[in-house]
Amino acid sequence: MELESTLPPVNEELVSASHQVVIETVISSLQEDQSAMVSHSDQGHLWKFKYGSVEVFVQLTGETDDDMLTVWSPVLKLPAKNEPALMRKLLEWNWSSTFEAHFGIMGDQVVVTAQRTVAELSPAEVSRNITVVASVADNYDEILQSEFGQ
Repeated sequence: MELESTLPPVNEELVSASHQVVIETVISSLQEDQSAMVSHSDQGHLWKFKYGSVEVFVQLTGETDDDMLTVWSPVLKLPAKNEPALMRKLLEWNWSSTFEAHFGIMGDQVVVTAQRTVAELSPAEVSRNITVVASVADNYDEILQSEFGQ
């Protein structure tokens, strides 16, 4: 017996729009003081919003399976005091405290980030990535700045 799908074919524009709608819904629930901003370009969509004491960025490069959802939040400017101790602390936290996110270095900043392809990306995963990055960044930015900031 051969089964046939009763579902309509996937509409790529609808999938893309739903990711954008989910992102905007999550941001509107987390943002403070109507701080959300969005930019559209050839590289996709980029949102920025304030959460607690941090700014959070969300980038969606497009709607194909190979496109990326990237969420990041700067938490400390570099150079920093006692960078070897800083790097050790970040690696320890990456192991124990960051959930699906992690600390990394982007240019001259320590960031909290999460990234994944759009392939099979559920609304719950979009929400969790944004929420985890925002929460971890807000929890650790002041600790890092007081201990390692210049």
